[in-house]
Amino acid sequence: MDETPPLTQAPARKALGQHFLFDPDILRRMAMAAGDPAGRAVIEVGPGPGGLTRALLEAGAQPLIVVEADPRFAEALRTWPEAASGRLVVIEGDARKVDLVAALAEADAAVPAMIVANLPYNVGTPLLVDWLKAAGWRGEMALMFQKEVAQRICAAPGESHYGRLAVLSQAVCACHIAFTLPPGAFRPPPKVDSAVAVLRPLAPEDRFEDLQTLETVSAAAFGQRRKMLRAALKSLAKQRGIAAEDWLEAAGIEPTARAETVDQAGFRRLAKALVSLGG
Repeated sequence: MDETPPLTQAPARKALGQHFLFDPDILRRMAMAAGDPAGRAVIEVGPGPGGLTRALLEAGAQPLIVVEADPRFAEALRTWPEAASGRLVVIEGDARKVDLVAALAEADAAVPAMIVANLPYNVGTPLLVDWLKAAGWRGEMALMFQKEVAQRICAAPGESHYGRLAVLSQAVCACHIAFTLPPGAFRPPPKVDSAVAVLRPLAPEDRFEDLQTLETVSAAAFGQRRKMLRAALKSLAKQRGIAAEDWLEAAGIEPTARAETVDQAGFRRLAKALVSLGG
């Protein structure tokens, strides 16, 4: 195995939300957090100096597709022997604009692909939402976020972090926090703790496929989370030409309930009822 050292001297760029990990034990743990990547296609976003990239290669990821917005790191990763052999595919660009389906096809990669990444703080949540909506090609995910974001992904009804992100994530994945890290584990240290959230796809029969409607409903419900649902959902109901009380009744939800008390099954019923009643 090649021992090409990570590019450790290039400073992080605040505008790109970069915070780097260098501890080999932490990197190995993260590489395995969602399961064994040996022989699996893996996508990594924001590899930076390549510490996690090296851990994933050593764990047997093949191919490993990395998406890096910083040309300094993309150029350095292209010099690795695995890049020359085709096992490491380096894509320079904004991960929100990269066609990962096309990248997997071009690399002749078997799907579903794992996604393992220490995500840049400024793009982590929108990337996750895009990946949750992905069909077919996206498999298990192990993603480093700010701890609060990881808690929002994995929260249960009634917990303070429970909201739209938990509803969306748990509609298609089983979610848990694998481990947390203090600011001092990174260079430069962020101002908050971080955590690795692991998301494993639910069985097809257990997934809720209409995430677009679910996102619309949960955003409305939690947009005014202190209000009862009959008030919080009134505006969306009006847009669809229905009464909020009729919608809630059709979904079997008490009009006086608040969003934080509605579980995954309840939000799925709300989404289905909205489509049924209001199109």
